Amino acid sequence: MGEKLVVLIGPTAVGKTKMSIELAKRLNAEIISGDSMQIYKGMDIGTAKITKQEMDGIPHHLIDIKDPAEPFSVAEFQQLVRPLIQEITDRGKLPMIVGGTGLYIQSVIYDYRFSDAPSDPAYREDLRRMAKEKGAEALYEELKRIDPESAERIHPHNLRRVIRALEIYRCTGKTMAEWQQTQTHELLYQAAIIGLTMEREQLYRRINERVDQMVAQGLLDEVKALYERGLRNCQSIQAIGYKEIYAYLDGELSFAEAVEQLKQNSRRYAKRQLTWFRNKMPVRWFDMTDLSRFTEKRDEILRYIEGKLQQKTNI
Repeated sequence: MGEKLVVLIGPTAVGKTKMSIELAKRLNAEIISGDSMQIYKGMDIGTAKITKQEMDGIPHHLIDIKDPAEPFSVAEFQQLVRPLIQEITDRGKLPMIVGGTGLYIQSVIYDYRFSDAPSDPAYREDLRRMAKEKGAEALYEELKRIDPESAERIHPHNLRRVIRALEIYRCTGKTMAEWQQTQTHELLYQAAIIGLTMEREQLYRRINERVDQMVAQGLLDEVKALYERGLRNCQSIQAIGYKEIYAYLDGELSFAEAVEQLKQNSRRYAKRQLTWFRNKMPVRWFDMTDLSRFTEKRDEILRYIEGKLQQKTNI
């Protein structure tokens, strides 16, 4: 096994940011963001991006590294994170990935080789031709039919990724996620994988309160700035918190309806995150429902990390 690594995951609004800082201080750690949207500059409120003040001096990586007009893929995330883990280790620090984008984190800690996926150049050319004749939407509809999980992650206009997902299915008979699962289940790192969870009603209440807070902090102005730049068919705008406000700005929803939809989409996303993590990763779960026991839970997590990694902690 390779370098030591801590992974802190959990659904949106469960309290990963606060816990990660508390752990990092005691573990002499640097944090790598495992969030597919916090990489974008100017998308702060809607992604609940950690602030400089909240970082409290702990180094953070892979935040604000892309313009919202640029695409970003799981393969690119993998290519950026693995060398970072090595660099942080070489500095005598402990790398810690924190976030909620399951596939991104999974691609780093397991031996996923994206370039090894089988290909069919003739079929790929047929799909490109079909996209020209019938439009990219026709291919996206086909992807939704055979691989709804990938369709949910890929923007309808990201033709290259839509074609790749269809190609993998054609060659293997498996969806992209299923194919990735067949590659390996061996961890590349000596990893302590910690998950934060919470009683559902309380989590959903926190999500609703967070959305209200985003609105109060100026979410509308943040999204309007992207809207006025003319950003349309790009990955970043598909993020929860942005697509709903775009629908309001396009006149499709009232502002109240957009906010309600944002809350509902966030709750559904949290449910999907929990399902993903429980099914795909060897997670040690810690229940954060009783927030008055935060310090006790933090120390419990530190003891678990210490036992798993033989990592000296400062409790």
